[in-house]
Amino acid sequence: MTTPKAERPRLAFKRTKGTGPTVVFLPGYASDMTGSKALALEAWAVAQGRGFVRFDYGGCGKSEGAFADQTLADWRDDVLTVLDQLVTGPAILVGSSLGGWLMLLVARDHPAKVAALVGVAPAPDFTDWGFTTEEKLALLSDGRMERPSPYGPEPTLYTRAFWQSGEANRLMSGGIAVDCPVRFVQGMKDADVPYNRTVRLAELVRSADVQVHLIKDGDHRLSRDSDIALLIQAIEDVTPAL
Repeated sequence: MTTPKAERPRLAFKRTKGTGPTVVFLPGYASDMTGSKALALEAWAVAQGRGFVRFDYGGCGKSEGAFADQTLADWRDDVLTVLDQLVTGPAILVGSSLGGWLMLLVARDHPAKVAALVGVAPAPDFTDWGFTTEEKLALLSDGRMERPSPYGPEPTLYTRAFWQSGEANRLMSGGIAVDCPVRFVQGMKDADVPYNRTVRLAELVRSADVQVHLIKDGDHRLSRDSDIALLIQAIEDVTPAL
């Protein structure tokens, strides 16, 4: 799939045609479209005859581009490309972690493209609260830093360009002008996104139709069968109201 800007990488995707609104899955940071949640939602969509799209951001998975060259704004633009080229009508965006930040940016700035939002451990503004002062200084001085990843053998890379793009697109300093139905699914044992941040996020979203589903023993990944069932329930919950 091509992107509207010549300099953006070509994106890898998998589209399942069906009834709408189309569900579009937005992966987390340094993740891709082959994660357990994306595949489980695809299987559900096929069984239900629902339209569904999963894809890789530029520099991730099977998409073209170098991961180190990407920024938050770049990946937001990739979401818009998917909505413009693969989806007819407004979509239900399901954003995991970083994907939750991206879905909120898109819904705020392009409300006609979005029917509803479902966030799984959404992580807006994590460039602010997710790094220590020492790490931020290292990013600014060295241009990059790595952290051990709990999800694989390779460390996770962060760059100055991504961090600066994140800081330029922070959302939680005030009200968030999103008016569509919103559901957040959040684990209370999440070591990456504190659940109280998700509760605060729900307060900041302008829509009156916002619910937070807290899972007391849930971690950041929320990929158990019971977690997936709650995620599907959240998607189905926002669909009839459209």
